[in-house]
Amino acid sequence: MDGGQRVLAYSVVNQGLVNEEAAQNSLAEAIVRAGISREDISTIVTTGYGRDLVKFGNRSITEITCHAAGAHHLRPEIRTIVDVGGQDSKVIALDDRGRVATFRMNDKCAAGTGRFLEVMARALGVELADFGRIALQSQNPAPVSSFCAVFAESEVVSLAAKGYPKIDIIGGIHQAIARRLSSMVRAVGLREPVAMTGGVAKNEGAVRALEQALGVEIVLHPEPQIVGALGAALFALRSSAASNGAAVR
Repeated sequence: MDGGQRVLAYSVVNQGLVNEEAAQNSLAEAIVRAGISREDISTIVTTGYGRDLVKFGNRSITEITCHAAGAHHLRPEIRTIVDVGGQDSKVIALDDRGRVATFRMNDKCAAGTGRFLEVMARALGVELADFGRIALQSQNPAPVSSFCAVFAESEVVSLAAKGYPKIDIIGGIHQAIARRLSSMVRAVGLREPVAMTGGVAKNEGAVRALEQALGVEIVLHPEPQIVGALGAALFALRSSAASNGAAVR
């Protein structure tokens, strides 16, 4: 991000375990895409689960705070954020200034996360990239009641053995995720507009199911995986400007 709050480049890499090497590779790729050098970067803020593993950062800030800042920057009117990543899901309520008012987090199990979808896709022999599209084709979603990835996998196998079409089982899986997420939203307090961030926001079936469960239209960023990183960049910009005696709104 430059001084005018314009995103110059971003990079998303998949290297399995979260570690500093993955962060280094992602940064290096973004630098090449931006057409700059490492020396041009004044401040780096890390966020997410691996933020404290990245030693080359100047400071670290929680993903809840960064997602709030990123979503507010993109759409200042956003009041509720549903962030669904690979390992956890969060619902964040924002005040009128884009600050975190309250939040609810599910980080104890894979229920309703990207990992949950990965397990279900593997159990059904379907590519994860096709999962959401297939879910949209279901006219009679199967009754999937389990939220636990382990129990849900057994339930899915049982539904298949009972003759439920694969399309309807996939539809039922997405409805189960939507029920889980909508209960978290209502626990925080539904305030519109609602934005969805994180990798699962790329799953059109999950987005549509959540819209139906909440009865609202969900706002999406073209690249929902980088909203937290965008918030981190905003904090880095403000920190850099402050050290130089400037002010960034």
